[in-house]
Amino acid sequence: MFDPERVRQNDLRGGTPPWSQRLVPAERPPVDRDFRCDVLVVGAGVTGALVAEHLAAQGHEVSVLDRQRPGFGSTTASTSMLMWEIDRSLSDLTAMYGFERAANIYRRSFAAVSGLAELVNTHRLPCGLRHRRSLYLAAGQVGARELKAEHDLRMRAGLPGDYLDHLTLLEEFGLYREAAIHSIGSADADPLLLCQALLKTAAGYGVDIYDASAENYDNSGQAVVVELDDGHLIEAKHVVLATGYVMPDFVSSSLHKISSSWAIATPPQPASAMWRDGALIWEASENYSYARTTQDGRIIMGGEDDDQATEPDERDRLMPAKADALLHRLNGLWSHAEPVAEFVWSGTFGTTIDGLPLIGRVPGHPRIYAAYGYGGNGITYSYLASRMIAASLAGDDKPWFDDFAIDRDVPKAS
Repeated sequence: MFDPERVRQNDLRGGTPPWSQRLVPAERPPVDRDFRCDVLVVGAGVTGALVAEHLAAQGHEVSVLDRQRPGFGSTTASTSMLMWEIDRSLSDLTAMYGFERAANIYRRSFAAVSGLAELVNTHRLPCGLRHRRSLYLAAGQVGARELKAEHDLRMRAGLPGDYLDHLTLLEEFGLYREAAIHSIGSADADPLLLCQALLKTAAGYGVDIYDASAENYDNSGQAVVVELDDGHLIEAKHVVLATGYVMPDFVSSSLHKISSSWAIATPPQPASAMWRDGALIWEASENYSYARTTQDGRIIMGGEDDDQATEPDERDRLMPAKADALLHRLNGLWSHAEPVAEFVWSGTFGTTIDGLPLIGRVPGHPRIYAAYGYGGNGITYSYLASRMIAASLAGDDKPWFDDFAIDRDVPKAS
C-alpha cells in the first residue's frame, strides 16, 4: 500500500526519459502565509496544468501546489501518444456498457484530442505537437477477424478509420501483421514542454504556483480548508486533486489499480529507417506494446506493463531486462531501426478495470474534485478532466459525466 505522504517523484518514475534533458522549470515560491482562493489545484503535472489554465481562463482565482518540480513526476514518464483510441476496444466497452454508451465514450475521447490540439494551436504552446494517424495492429488473441469486427463497430459509431488487410498493411507500411485499423485524429508531443507551456499560460492569467505539500483536507464547512506540511492553511471554495496515481485516503474506487510500464528511446534514426508518416502504433492485445517517433528522429517503444512490480526499487531493477524485451519487440515490429536504447525509463501509473478515467466529485466530499486512473490515455483524459471539472464547477453537469464517475459500478464484463 502506498502512503501518499511518502511518495516522491523518483517513486513515480525511474531512469531518464528524453524529455527531462530539455527544460529547467521555473522557481516557485513557498507558501508563507494563510490565504483564500476560489480553486486550489493540488498537483502541477499536465493534468493540474490543464485544469489551472482552463479554470483561470474562465475567470476563476486559481492557485496550484506541488511539493516537487512541476511536470517531473508522472508527466515526464509519459510517452505522450495523444490517442483517442482507448485501452479498452470499442468491442470490449460495448460488452461492458452497451453500444450507445461505449460509442459516446469513444466520441468524447476523439473530441478531447481535437480540443487539446486546438488549445495548443490557439496559444501557440511550444511543445512540438504533431497531428498523427494511428495504426492499431492485430496482436495476441486479436486477429484479422476480430479487428474487422472492431472496425465495423467504429464505422457504426461514426468514428474514422480504414481497415487494412495483411497485404495492404505490408505494402503501405512495411509491417508484417494480420491486419490493422488506420485512423486519423491522434497526435504526439513533448509532455514536459506541454506541461510547462500550460503552466506559463496559466501564470499569465494570474495563477499562483507554489512549492508546497498538502497534508490534510477539511471540507466540513462552506469551504475546503487545506493544511500544508508547514502548518499554513489555504481556504478554497473548491479543490481539484491532480496527483497522478497517489490518492489521498478519502478517495477510493473499486475500479482502480496501480501498474508499472517501461519505455526506451533509440538514438536519432535516418529518415529511411522510419515507418510511413510516423504513425502512432499500438497493438490490439491486453499487454500491448506501442511505438512512436520524435521530432529529433528517435523511436520510442513502450509497454511490458506489470501490475505486480509497482514498488519503485523493484520496478527500476527490472529496467535492463525490460529494455531488452522492448528492443526485441521493436526488432520484431520494425527491423529497420538501430536496436539500441539510448534512453530507458519506467513509470508507475493508475489504471482501471474498464480503461476509463476516474473524473469528478469525490464521493462524500462535494467540494473536492479528482482526476485519476488514466492508463494509456493520460494526456487525452487530462484534457477531458479539465473540461468536465470546469463544467461541474459552473453547475453544468452532464448526464454522460456518470460514465467517468469515481464511484461508478464495476462493469458486467472485463
